[in-house]
Amino acid sequence: MNWKTVLLALVLVDFSVLSALAIAEVGYLGIFRAGLANWGTAQILADLVIACVLAMLWMRADARARGLNSWPYIVLTVLAGSFGPLCYLLRREWKTAPRTRLASLG
Repeated sequence: MNWKTVLLALVLVDFSVLSALAIAEVGYLGIFRAGLANWGTAQILADLVIACVLAMLWMRADARARGLNSWPYIVLTVLAGSFGPLCYLLRREWKTAPRTRLASLG
């Protein structure tokens, strides 16, 4: 595992814990209700939506260039926000991992 994979995995685990705590406290829909509570939180929600749309467009183009299927990650982004791009980046790192180390193990 390279440092990128380790860092992505750590961010994904930490974000998963944070998301689980938020869902346990306010529920899945409660996250969106909180995002629309006032103009400040609405701005943050809009910013997240814009960033996720840009990430989905980038994932689609990057996946095509690398011969990967981006649709599971795009759907995950629509349903769970940053989990989609994080999982895509992990998948991309695993696909591009050096094969020489794996070949020497077999």
